Formats: sequence, structure tokens, C-alpha cells
Amino acid sequence: MKEEYGGDEGFNQLSLSASNKLRRGWMDFISNFDSQFPYMDDSPILNDAIPGNRRSQSGGWRAAGVIIGVEIAERFAFFGISTNLVSYLTVEMEQSMASAAQNVNLWIGTASLLPLVAASFADSFLGRYLTIILASALYILGLGLLTLSAMLASPSSFQGSGSAASAATGASSRPVLHVVLFFSSLYLVAFAQGGHKPCLQAFGCDQFDGEDPQECIAKCSFFNWWYFATTLGSFIALIILSYIQDNLGWCLGFGIPCISSLVALLVFLLGTQTYRFVTIANYEEKPFMRIGRVFFNAARNWRTASSEIDISEEGQDAMLYRRCGQLRFLNKALVAPVDSDDDGKTCNIVEVEEAKGVLRLIPIWIASLSYAIVLSQCSTFFVKQGSTMDRSIRPSFKIPAATIQCFGCIAVVLFVPIYDRLLVPIARIFTLKPSGISMLQRIGVGMFISTLSMVVAALVEVKRLAVAREHGLTQNPNSTIPITIWWLTPQLLLLGVSSVFTMVGLQEFFYDQVSSEVKSVGLALYLSIFGVGNLLSSLLVSVIEEATGGDDGRGGWFANNINKAHLDYFYWLLAGIGKVGLLAYVYFANSYVYKYNVER
Repeated sequence: MKEEYGGDEGFNQLSLSASNKLRRGWMDFISNFDSQFPYMDDSPILNDAIPGNRRSQSGGWRAAGVIIGVEIAERFAFFGISTNLVSYLTVEMEQSMASAAQNVNLWIGTASLLPLVAASFADSFLGRYLTIILASALYILGLGLLTLSAMLASPSSFQGSGSAASAATGASSRPVLHVVLFFSSLYLVAFAQGGHKPCLQAFGCDQFDGEDPQECIAKCSFFNWWYFATTLGSFIALIILSYIQDNLGWCLGFGIPCISSLVALLVFLLGTQTYRFVTIANYEEKPFMRIGRVFFNAARNWRTASSEIDISEEGQDAMLYRRCGQLRFLNKALVAPVDSDDDGKTCNIVEVEEAKGVLRLIPIWIASLSYAIVLSQCSTFFVKQGSTMDRSIRPSFKIPAATIQCFGCIAVVLFVPIYDRLLVPIARIFTLKPSGISMLQRIGVGMFISTLSMVVAALVEVKRLAVAREHGLTQNPNSTIPITIWWLTPQLLLLGVSSVFTMVGLQEFFYDQVSSEVKSVGLALYLSIFGVGNLLSSLLVSVIEEATGGDDGRGGWFANNINKAHLDYFYWLLAGIGKVGLLAYVYFANSYVYKYNVER
């Protein structure tokens, strides 16, 4: 082939020419795309980027309303899968209760950790808008494959003698191809959600200018109504999809979320002209490169004495940060080593404080894990408890066990308007803060309420087990215990109220306290709390099962016969973990320095 083009030299010239044409074609595509959407770079430099007439016509609640509507559809799809997944795994996939709980926690944990990767890629390369579109397409594909796996699962073809053994061991007797297709599509949904959720919320926040007093108040309110929307989407999924999956089949129960995701993508694209696309500051380096360089330079200069660090030449920027004495070891990144001629790679005070800001988040992130562990129980053991209780509304109608989670949603739907329209304005009178109380105070209140919910959950489980023993039902896990499922509502209502404080507070905190270029990553850090929390919950279940029950699933805290299990012990343990986490959180929160306290 090379001979046809004049040997190696001619072939290389042709390859170079083709490469240049490909590069020019790509640049032309980007140029044309930018000409159609001239405000697509992500950052809060609104005044320099958007002319007054364009700015007045874009963003605000008009654009945020479209984005919130998309979030409702996305949450409807995701919770349509996650809320009843433990039932699908135990009934359709024939897994044990402990194995199903571990798989659900592992999947939700993975879905909550993946935003860290996707958001980093979005903030550094693609931008939020394009990442949302790409993630939506993968979302639709994953849900479509999940529906296909339900269509191919013919119950009659899987019946056999292996069911009892699989229930005891936690393994599934389903064909390997069906299991592979199911879990592959399930984790594709998790991957797509990882790119969709943090970017969509950050993009919604971009529709408000934090420097404008009125829009600053609107942005604080946006976080409340965003969580209201996510809860509303999950509430609709619990009411509608749980019933469909239990009574009309899993194929339809998985297919409807796929259609919901397709509609959400179309709505998002139709709202493009209303969005505010703000610009990124023109840095030569990506934000993670700058932050990494600060840590590298500080480590390289670890022998430098603090007295040798002079920030007087940094001008006004240095004066802004001089009041903050935390994490002083990173100030060593300001110094160029004596034996180095690479002065251009030294860091300035703004870059050092950017790195400090990320490092300050870590203690709050760690302390919040206890709350995530508590919250992960809603979609696992709460549902399994409800399946053994009296779920009759009338003699001919029983509500699905997964529907009990809607009580937490009801608490959120009712409490968010009360909090946003009543409590915040009252608190604002005394604190003079746009958000009423500080973000860290809000998070702490929710953590306390969640710990209280685990105490209530333990007491309710003690009552359920007592009724089972009283009626001689401890040996029959398939019988309905004569205790109404409404006994589970107090713990779920408490968790719902706690989430209005803690989850919304964490969203606002991690969005507000990172630099403008990495807002998506800030929200991904918030999501990763619940990812790691679910993984820790799964690990905790595994350790307890190994320590108390062995491999046969017949005894211990998580016995397959839930009437002989000891979930009450587990809830008491979670209450203790929540208390320890709350104490650690209060300690770290008291020493935290807000970004705006330093900058202003």
C-alpha cells in the first residue's frame, strides 16, 4: 500500500494531510456549535459573558423550572428501579435477603460514586450541557436493556429444584446469560446516572447569579425545590411503578422508566433556548491540574520553614486570605525551591486557597457517612419488614411493600414548602442570612433526627417480633403477621424530615464551598457520601452476617426467616453509629471556615 503513494515519505505525507483535515473538521464542528450556543462555557462570570439583554431573557426560574421537570422524570426512572429492586432480587432472581440487600447497596453505592468521575470529566472537558445529553442517551439504553432482560426472563423456563438451594446460599439459579444481561444493564443505568445527576443540578444552579442579591436568595430556594422535585419523582415511582411491578409484571415496570427518560431528554433539548450558558475563566490549566500542583509543590517544599514564606507580593489576593490560618503547610506551595529555575510553576495564593478549600471538605464528608449508612436502610430491610406485615387497605386490595417508602417522600413533599416559605423567612429575621440558618447547622439537625429514627425503628421491630411470637408465626416467614404496616410510618417520616435538613444542606454546602470551575464535582462529592455509605452498609451487613449467622442463612441478625432474625439489634447499632457520627460532625463543623468568610 505504501508503494502506491510513493513509498514511506509519500505515505507519511498523506497520513499527515489526513490528520490535519480531521483536526480542521473537528475544530470547524466546535466553532459551528459555539456559534449556535455562544454562552455554553460553564462558570459564574455572568457580567463579562452575557450581554444585558441576553441575560435578562435567559436563566432564572424559567430555565430552572424546565431543568427541575427533567429531574422529576429522571428520579421517577431511577427510583422506579431502585425502590423495588430488593423484591426483584429475592423473588425473581431467587437470592437470599442478605445477598439481595448487599447487591442493592452495592449498586446504589456504585451509582453514587460514579458522579465523581463523570463530573470531573464534565468540568474539565465536555461541559455540563453535553454531558447531560450523553448521559441521557446511555440512561435510555440501559433501561431499554433492563426491559429486554425482563422480557427474556420466562418464569416457567427457570423453575427447577435449584430454587431452595439458591435461597439458602444466596446464589441465583437463573441462566448465566440472563444474570449477565440483567446486571450489565443495571450498572449501565448506574453509570449513566453518574453523569446525569451532578451535571443537571449544577446546570440548574448556573441559572442563578450568586452575585445578584435577588438571585442569591432564589438560588438558596432552588436547592429546597430541587429536593422537593427529586422526592416527588420518587414518590410517583413508589405509588405507580411498585404496584405495576408487583401486579402487572416487571417488563412493564422497567419499560415505563425507559419511556420517562426519553421524554426527559426531549424536554431538556426543547428548553435549550431558555438556558443561561455562562463562561469559564480562561485558565491555562484545568482545575484538577492546579489543585494537584499545589499539593505537589507543598510536598516538594516540605523542608521550607514557615518564616521563609512571604505572600506580601501577592497584593490584594493575599490580604483576602491572610486571616485564615488553617492548613498552613500548603502555603509552602507559594515558594520556588532554591535549586529550581522553574519559577513559572510556582502557585499563587488563590490557587493555594482553592486547594485548601477542597481539603477542608474532607472531615465534613467523612462525618456525614454515618447519616448515609442510616438512610440506606429504607430500600432494603424496611421493605422486607413491610412484606411480612398486614398491608391490606380493604379485603381485596393490598399495597406493595415497597410503597411504604412513600411516607418518607410525603414528609419531604409536605415539609419543604413549610421550611422554605415559613421557617426560613422567620430564621432570616434573626440571622440575617439568605438561607435562614447556616448550611452546617442545617446538616447537623438532620443527622440528629436520623439517629432518632433508628431508635424508633428498633422499637417497632421489637413490637413486630413480639406479635409474631404471640401468634406462633416465628417458624412461618410467609404468613402475614397481624400488625399493620402503618407501624413503619414514624421512622420513615422522621427520615424524610431529616433529609430535608441534611441532604439539602449537603447539596448546598458542597456546591457553594468549591471553586466556580468544579461545581459539578462539588455535587458529585455530595453524592459520593451516599455511595460510600451504601458500600459501608453492605460491608457492615456482610460482617454481621458472617459473625452471627454463618453461610446457611438460617440464623443470626439477618436470617432468611425474618421472624427469627434480629433487625432490632441492627437498628440499635445504627443508632449508635449515628450518635458517634453526629458528635464527630459537631466537632469538625465548629472548626470549619466558610469560603465566603475568608473571601469577604
